[in-house]
Amino acid sequence: MTDQMVDAPPAAVPAELTPGHSRWPGLRPWLPLVALAVAAIVPYSTLALPGIFEGPLNSPGTLQLLAVCLVFGGLAAGYDLLFGRTGMLSFGHALYFAAGVYGTDILVTRAGLPLWQAALFTVVGATTLAALLGAVALRTVGIAFAMVTLAFAQVGAILVARNFGGWTGGEEGLPLDVSGLPPALVGVTNTVNLYWLALAYLTLVVFVVHRVSGSPTGRVLAGLRDDERRVGVLGLDPYRFKLVAFTLAGGLASAGGVVYCLIVGGASPHVTSSELTLSLLVMVVLGGPGTRWGPVLGGILYMYLDHRLTAFGSSDAVDALPTVLSAPLSQPLFVLGTVFILAVYFFPGGLASLTTRLRPLLTALRPPR
Repeated sequence: MTDQMVDAPPAAVPAELTPGHSRWPGLRPWLPLVALAVAAIVPYSTLALPGIFEGPLNSPGTLQLLAVCLVFGGLAAGYDLLFGRTGMLSFGHALYFAAGVYGTDILVTRAGLPLWQAALFTVVGATTLAALLGAVALRTVGIAFAMVTLAFAQVGAILVARNFGGWTGGEEGLPLDVSGLPPALVGVTNTVNLYWLALAYLTLVVFVVHRVSGSPTGRVLAGLRDDERRVGVLGLDPYRFKLVAFTLAGGLASAGGVVYCLIVGGASPHVTSSELTLSLLVMVVLGGPGTRWGPVLGGILYMYLDHRLTAFGSSDAVDALPTVLSAPLSQPLFVLGTVFILAVYFFPGGLASLTTRLRPLLTALRPPR
């Protein structure tokens, strides 16, 4: 037999080096800063978007809606530290958010503390609570862990609903005493300051989550999500790392509760419900668990739809439709559920995978050179 020379196939060119992959690759690292700058100057814009917002961007109602969306974007990013990046399914994350809301309200309204002291004590106390409850819950795994966290959250919901010690206001909630707040955070004209506070909270959460994810601890958390036994074989303690993630996520959620209390002007029992944790789970899945910006986008979009669909369901346009259409469209949860099902079916990776899935279509539509 004679040896034959066989030509090797051409080397595959990495996607990032192919023409048209990214027209401005040098701008990508700066996009978060550009988005932050655009979000910061929104209160200076008088742009009106009919059908999207009820008033101009700088109107108090629009700014309050955007502030709530930003808070829940940060809350979803913090919850993703548990669910998407560590693989822990908690059904009680709303407890620490509620601790931030009620802790701030009680210390300002009942105890008469200044806001900065109330916020500091609330975040420290809620973080300590997360560490203590996490130390117990993390003795279990899987569905047992989810049920234990749910049980803790239900205890908190019962204490709030029954007005334990006369502190929470029961089912009526507890309005915030604005006399104990700085003047810059009181009144409709200062809604812009609350918006910037919510934006600062979102920025803080994203910064912390990204730094943790890129650190050696974050790589261990990713290993726990993929194969916890392998991490144990390497000589690392999975329990300790999961407790760090659980405590950090609880502390970030309590900080969001402080900001949310200021935005809505008080506390109400719905923030203690398990439905809120389920909503956080939907936000993360909608945006893309374990991705950089997916949970943030999912949280913002979910809360926007939740608020806008309530107004849409009671509008004259929906009432004028036939009953077979107006009945389901008047229920915001029905519409949200439909959107979620469609999003999961067509985009299993969430909003974060949208660019990847649409790239072949955009490439096909690009005119030849």
